[in-house]
Amino acid sequence: MIEEKLSQLNIVLPETSIQKGNYVPSVRSGNLLYLSGTLPLSNGKIVYDGAVSIDRTIEEAYEAARLCALNSLAVIKSEIGSLDQVKRIISLTGFVYAPIGFPDSPKVINGASDVLVEIFGEKGKHSRAAVAVSGLPLGATVEIQMGFIELEES
Repeated sequence: MIEEKLSQLNIVLPETSIQKGNYVPSVRSGNLLYLSGTLPLSNGKIVYDGAVSIDRTIEEAYEAARLCALNSLAVIKSEIGSLDQVKRIISLTGFVYAPIGFPDSPKVINGASDVLVEIFGEKGKHSRAAVAVSGLPLGATVEIQMGFIELEES
């Protein structure tokens, strides 16, 4: 059903990227899946880099957060085989590369939250934190970490 929903929304999940550090993209424990952070990558390259309100607009950063969420979904799919196995997205933390005092991190991270609800409906609603930071890996504009995805019992 989720694959059909992606098709209806004209969403194609990106290819998963090769890790560039000593970590794994996800860890499964029972019916919970915990993801590492994802960046706004396409074909292994950062699509959105630079600080919001200096190098990027809030609208561009919103799109970066959306792409991060889609990259996270690609990781989930590669781990469990089908997004139909997702019972619930429980939590999401969004990091926004921005200057000190930047107040609009929630507007940026809505890009991730909105697309998850578009795709999963009620199952995509999650708890969330959205914070501004002084830098992210590879100069990325946004990083998303989806924690605790509940999976259907197998």
